[in-house]
Amino acid sequence: MKMRINKLLDRALIPDNGGELLFYQRNEDYTIEVVGIPGELMTTAHHGSEDALAEMALKKVKNSAEASVVIGGLGMGFTLATVLRLVGEKGKVVVAELVPQVVEWNKGPMGAFAGYPVNDPRTIVHVGDVLELIRSGHGKYDAILLDTDNGPEGLTRSSNDRLYSHRGLRSAYDVLKPGGVLAVWSTHPHDPFTRKLDMAGFRVEEKKVFAHRDKGTKHHLWFATRP
Repeated sequence: MKMRINKLLDRALIPDNGGELLFYQRNEDYTIEVVGIPGELMTTAHHGSEDALAEMALKKVKNSAEASVVIGGLGMGFTLATVLRLVGEKGKVVVAELVPQVVEWNKGPMGAFAGYPVNDPRTIVHVGDVLELIRSGHGKYDAILLDTDNGPEGLTRSSNDRLYSHRGLRSAYDVLKPGGVLAVWSTHPHDPFTRKLDMAGFRVEEKKVFAHRDKGTKHHLWFATRP
């Protein structure tokens, strides 16, 4: 009989009183949970919608092979891995992760599930707030992919509201090239956020995708293009 594993490996505080992350090994997979919030924040067992976020966004970029991309939220590395697969050797990918321990977890055994994308020479890891990275304005980007705190209605950090506010969206608009794409992942639709994207000047498209291949829970994606 195969031995079952349910082991707490590490824990990490989320900045700005955002709570605490718990990092588990569950049999062959790994999960990250938030203290006090039922269920998993993310798991290596299901990442179809994270893959789709990157795939659909890069399809909208004119020259994806040389794309310059910002990712908000490293998570378990699946969005980053998909972006790296789609951009060429001239591509540039900056991933912002707020919690330093999450970067370290991606360098350990969990990172093998996504193929250790943090070790790719095209990857630049920024430990800090993605909105601060965007507002630093280092060049123009072809795509910005946001997968932070479960989407526009966040679970952990009230300061994430700044990212999804009109000012935050305009900051993203300003650093995107014409034709550039802001892609946002969420657990569910949110009509007020759709209106915010429209008011910020984007052309908006929404998609529902499965969390795991072609079955189970569906997640919500926004693709907002700068004209």
